[in-house]
Amino acid sequence: MSEQLDLLDSRPVDELADAHTLLAVLQQWQQVGWLRPLDVGFARLIAELAQEQGLAAEPVVMLLAALVSHQVGRGHVCMDLAELLQHSQAALDLPPQEGAAEVESLLCPAELLAKVSLSHCLEALQASPLVSDGSAVAPLVLQQRRLYLRRLWRYEQHIARAIRLRLAPRPELESATSPQSQALAEALAQLFPDSQDGATDYQKLACALAARSRFAVITGGPGTGKTTTVVKLLAALQKLAAGQQQSYRIRLAAPTGKAAARLNESIAGAVSGLQVKETLGIDADVIPTQVTTLHRLLGSRPDTRQFRHHQDNPLPLDILVIDEASMVDVDLMAAVMAALPPHAQLILLGDKDQLASVDAGAVLGELCQRAVGAHYRSDTVDWLQAVTAQSIDQTLVDDQGTALDQAVAMLRVSYRFRSDSGIRELAQMVNAGEVDDAILQRCRQGYADVTWLTLVPELEAAQHQLAQHALVGSPERFDATATNTPVGYQYYLTLLQQHGLSANDSTTAWKALGLDVLNAFARFQVLCALRQGPWGVEGLNQTIAEQLQRRGLIERSDGWYSGRPVLITANDYNLGLMNGDVGIAMRVPVKSGGDTQASLALRVVFADGQGGVRWISPSRLQQLETVFAMTVHKSQGSEFDHTCLVLPDRISPVLSKELIYTGITRAKHWFSLVTANDAVVKQAIAQRVQRASGLRDAIQQS
Repeated sequence: MSEQLDLLDSRPVDELADAHTLLAVLQQWQQVGWLRPLDVGFARLIAELAQEQGLAAEPVVMLLAALVSHQVGRGHVCMDLAELLQHSQAALDLPPQEGAAEVESLLCPAELLAKVSLSHCLEALQASPLVSDGSAVAPLVLQQRRLYLRRLWRYEQHIARAIRLRLAPRPELESATSPQSQALAEALAQLFPDSQDGATDYQKLACALAARSRFAVITGGPGTGKTTTVVKLLAALQKLAAGQQQSYRIRLAAPTGKAAARLNESIAGAVSGLQVKETLGIDADVIPTQVTTLHRLLGSRPDTRQFRHHQDNPLPLDILVIDEASMVDVDLMAAVMAALPPHAQLILLGDKDQLASVDAGAVLGELCQRAVGAHYRSDTVDWLQAVTAQSIDQTLVDDQGTALDQAVAMLRVSYRFRSDSGIRELAQMVNAGEVDDAILQRCRQGYADVTWLTLVPELEAAQHQLAQHALVGSPERFDATATNTPVGYQYYLTLLQQHGLSANDSTTAWKALGLDVLNAFARFQVLCALRQGPWGVEGLNQTIAEQLQRRGLIERSDGWYSGRPVLITANDYNLGLMNGDVGIAMRVPVKSGGDTQASLALRVVFADGQGGVRWISPSRLQQLETVFAMTVHKSQGSEFDHTCLVLPDRISPVLSKELIYTGITRAKHWFSLVTANDAVVKQAIAQRVQRASGLRDAIQQS
C-alpha cells in the first residue's frame, strides 16, 4: 500500500511503458475510489493470461479492460472507444473517497487517455489473443468501436436474436383484408367504442400494432393507460384465439415484488371494468389478473445465476407481458428470452424515460430510442389505419423505418393529470432536459399539487425542517382524517396509535387494520438520490425516525418498534417475500405455548397479493432496511399519493434528468421537491444518463 502511494510523488514518465507501471497507476485510482478492486483485478487477469501464452502484457489492452469493467459497474453494457477518447475527462467520474490521498498529484484518466488514439486502441485490441470479434472464446469482445466483456456481449446477442426472430408480422395478420385482420378490427371497435371523435386513439393503435407480431413494446408516461391498453390487447388476442377454438396461455410479470403487486391491483381493476363477456363474448378468466416477479416466473435457484426455465425447459406459455420493463437489466432479459418458447409472444410495457435498471443495460430505453418519431413505414400505416379506423400523423411516417420501429408503440396522451397540473408540467420540462425558469418559479408558489421546500443552510435545522415536512406532508393543510390532502407519516402512525382494537378482537378486524395501515403508509413516501450522507437514505431514515420519536409517534428510533416501516432488499423464497416488498411492524394478538389468551406481540404485516395480509415475526426477516426514505431506484414500480423528493446540497454523478423525472412521476396527486441547494435542480436536469449499448445495431443485423 505505502509502496503504491509513493508513486503519487514520483509519477512515471510513461505510464503505458509496461504492465507493471500501468498497474501501479490503476492501483492509485483504486485507492482514491476512481476504480473498484474488481476493475483493477480484471486488468491484472488480462496481464496474467497474456503471460500464460508467452506474450508480453499490452498496457493499452489492460487499461481498456479496467475501464470497460468500470463502465459495466456504472450500468453500461459496453464501452464506446470513440466516445471514451472524445470525452475522456468523464471516463472515471466517481468522487474520491474521504480520507484518501490527495488527488491533485494523481495522473487523471484524461491525461493518460490523451496518450493514445482510436487507431492505437483498435490496433492493440485486434492484435491481442484475449480479444475476439465474438467468434472465438476470449474475455473481451470488440465489435466495430465497442468493447464488451464477453458475458455481456453474449447476453446482448441473445436478446437481439430473439427479438429479430419475432419482428415479422404474423402471416395471418400481414394483410389488412385477411379474415384475422378483419376479426381484430371488429374486436378493437368493440373495445374502443369512443375512439371515433376525430382525435387519434393511441391506445387503439398500440393494441393493433402489438397484436400484429410476436414482439411488441408499449411505452408511455404516467397516466397514459399502459395497463388499460394491455388488458384490451389481451382481450382482443383471446377473442382471435376463440375464433380458432383456442385459448392463449398468458402470464404477467414484473421485475420486483412491489411492481408486481401494483400491477396486480391495477390489472384486476382493468379486467373487472372491461366486462369482456358483455363486450366480446369471452370469459373474463381467460385474461389473468395474477402477476408474479420475473425471478419467480423463471424459477430462480438460490445462490446461483441459473433458472429452472431455460432453452431446454421453456416456460409453458403463449404470451408473456412484462411491466416496468425499464427496470430489467440485460442479464435478466437474456434469461427471459432463453426461457421463451419459439412461438411465444413477448410484450414489454414501461416508461422509456424512467431510470434504467440498477445493473448493466437499458434495454427498454434502447428499444424505444426512436419511439417519439415512430418511423412507421407506409405499409404499416396503411394496415393500422385499415384495422383501427384511426388517422396517423404524417410526421410519424418514414419509409426508411426499421423492422424494430414497426413493433414499438408510444402512448402520447396522459389522463392522470389535468392540464394545469404542476406535476405534469414539471415532469415534461425535466424530461425535455431543458430548464424553464418560469415553470420552476411557478413550482415554488403557483401550483396546488406541487410544493417546493428550500431548506435553511444550517444542517441540523435543515434536517428538522425536512422531518417536519415528512411528518405532516403539508403543515398548513394537514388533516389526519382527510383523504384529499397531501399527508405525511403522521397519517399512518396516528392510525396505528388510535385504532382501538384489543387482543380480544377478531382476527378479521386485525387483518383489516393491517391492510389499512399498509394503505395509509403507501400514501406518502420520501425519495432520495443517494444512499449515504445527511441527504441520503441512511441519514434521512435516522433523522425522520428521531423526529417521530420526539413527537411520541414511535417509541424508539432504532431496532424494532411498532410503526417501523421496512423494505425487503433481497428475495426470500422461504417466506414468499420479494425484493421491494414493504411491511409495517405493529403489535397484534399472538398466542404462545399453551396460552389460551392472546397477548400483543410485535409482528410485521405485509400484503399477501390477494387483497389480504400476512404476519411475520421480525426475527425471521433477514435482509431489510427501514424505509421512511428510499432511493428513487427502489421506488420504481411504485406510486404514492404524495411523493417527496429530496435532493442533496451538491451535484453528484448519480443525479440526472432521468432520476428527477422518475421521482416526480411516482406522485399521483401531490409532489414535494425538497432541496438543500436550489442550483442542484438545474444542474441535475442538465445531466443525462446515456448507457452504451449495441442492441439496436445487433437487432438490425441480417
